[in-house]
Amino acid sequence: MISIRNVSHSIDHHPILHDVSLDIPRGGITALIGPNGAGKSTLLSLVARLAALTTGEISVDTLQIGKCKDRDLAKVLAIMPQSTQVSSRLTIRDLVGFGRYPWHQGHPGPEDREKVEETLTRFGLEPLAHRFLDEVSGGQKQRAFAAMAYAQSTPYLLLDEPLNNLDIAASRSLMRLLRDMAEEDGKTILIVLHDINYAAAFADRLVVMKEGRIAADGKPEKVVSAKLLYDVFGTDAPVCMMDERPVVLV
Repeated sequence: MISIRNVSHSIDHHPILHDVSLDIPRGGITALIGPNGAGKSTLLSLVARLAALTTGEISVDTLQIGKCKDRDLAKVLAIMPQSTQVSSRLTIRDLVGFGRYPWHQGHPGPEDREKVEETLTRFGLEPLAHRFLDEVSGGQKQRAFAAMAYAQSTPYLLLDEPLNNLDIAASRSLMRLLRDMAEEDGKTILIVLHDINYAAAFADRLVVMKEGRIAADGKPEKVVSAKLLYDVFGTDAPVCMMDERPVVLV
């Protein structure tokens, strides 16, 4: 379980998070949603230790953020950050291979190479494995970064807006793959999404944030409503149900 207790955070003396407490149990997909500036990516970065925790406590299973070793945390939790700027002269296979570093510490063995090849196949990247990052599309690159996080072989997977710059086909494909990982592999996936319809369609649970606080928390069909859209997002878009899942109409 990811346990978040009384977490507040400021950037340049500007408050971003206000006394946030939240539990993410093992298994399934939890989506963090909310308007721009709500604190979603900040909260994710604190869990991933990409930003320093100053107030409150966060633990991942038995590991306490800020007190455990980076290597120990990297064997439990993997992250695909929002910014994926790396050398364009890396091949897809090299990038996915980086996910194995916490295990081999620079000395990959047969098990690591086997995991990389299995990951390339699962993410549909095997035909592109030899190509450089600047030779593939934006969607293929995003999929490769998600594959790198998956290859890390952790029970927890954090993704920060992985659908950015993806078309509808690539977005649906990636979300279906994440859904499969949650159901078939028992992964616990915490994902920041801007598109509430993707969140409602694929997540087991929505955590809605507004102005650095949790505004709502629960199953999509219980959380998404016209009132929530107005109160949190400031829009009067209607909501309908389709296959027992809410859909926001534009």
